Amino acid sequence: MSEIRNDITEDKGLTRRDFLKASAVVAAGILAQPTLAQTLTNSKREESGELLMTKKRKLGTGKHQLDVSAISFGCMGLNYHRGVHPDKKAMITLLHQVVERGVNFFDTAETYGPFINEQLVGEGLAPFKNKVMISTKFGFNHEGGAAIGPNSRPEHIRKVAEESLKRLQVDTLDLFYQHRLDPNVPIEDVAGVVKDLIKEGKVKNFGLCEVSAQTIRRAHAIQAVTAVQSEYHLMWREPEKDIFPVLQELGIGFVAYSPINRGFLTGAINEYTKFDSGNDNRNILPRFTQQAIRSNTQIVEALNTFGRPRGMTIAQVALTWMLAKKPWIVPIPGTTKLSHLEEDLRAADFILTAQDINELEAAVAKIAIVGDRYPASEQKQVGG
Repeated sequence: MSEIRNDITEDKGLTRRDFLKASAVVAAGILAQPTLAQTLTNSKREESGELLMTKKRKLGTGKHQLDVSAISFGCMGLNYHRGVHPDKKAMITLLHQVVERGVNFFDTAETYGPFINEQLVGEGLAPFKNKVMISTKFGFNHEGGAAIGPNSRPEHIRKVAEESLKRLQVDTLDLFYQHRLDPNVPIEDVAGVVKDLIKEGKVKNFGLCEVSAQTIRRAHAIQAVTAVQSEYHLMWREPEKDIFPVLQELGIGFVAYSPINRGFLTGAINEYTKFDSGNDNRNILPRFTQQAIRSNTQIVEALNTFGRPRGMTIAQVALTWMLAKKPWIVPIPGTTKLSHLEEDLRAADFILTAQDINELEAAVAKIAIVGDRYPASEQKQVGG
């Protein structure tokens, strides 16, 4: 699963986010902290002014290792689940710009739409075949344009693989995740069929999404798991407890979806923000009710207080913190705007010390988070 930066704010004068950005830039030159060294070793400016991401991270180990851009790209919201979006041509242009700036790893899934996101990604990245890597996912039945329940039966996984190959216009799927656990199919059977697909050259690597430590171990015993993808950010740190130790032990990478909490950790969302476009799942998420947003804005303010004297925007604080946690974590923020993309990628230019991390986490720990991350109907699908 992936995330898209909230692009609700229109260009009508100076928005709150614009103000925060401007304040951060001014503060950087006045109040730069010696505990935070901003470096330019991981990215550089070309003569054209484009940002080129050069820092890489490894997902997995051995022959099932992927070397990906330290900050990669979540494609879901380019046309699905995040409200009104630009037209197809504009999003294809943006995908080209993402590649031009050094990102080489893109995340999508058949269920995003369904199917429309894979089609967009396939067309947008076709000129870069064999130069970028694409991850996609299986695991649902679809009917009437919606997911209607889990399906990880071996024959269904094979069917999805064939269809995803066509939509993505590739010869091999770089990373094939089980999107959600299917309680009716043993994880050993799922891992077994993906192992066969790898032997046949249709898939290169196997991944899991939102699963328990026990499930990871069982799957990995059949087919090496390259990466586990789960939600992770300063407002949801549960993977640190049980999942991270297993990943560390087994040499498995972690891909963090919603690393800025579906746009919330940017300062662009407030209690009056509407998610009523008909294409935005935040309208059913408990943490995006008016009451929850009003209360949780304290966290945004804490990140802003931390970031301003260091020359960092709120989103950059969230991403830089994540990069500092483990060397095998790869966040996949998404956006429909070039300016937000470049802001995200510049998060790799900052280095947080242990003192910085402790200060930030202590500030956030004082704030009680209001609202569950999923409604009960969706929460029961995760953590299996």
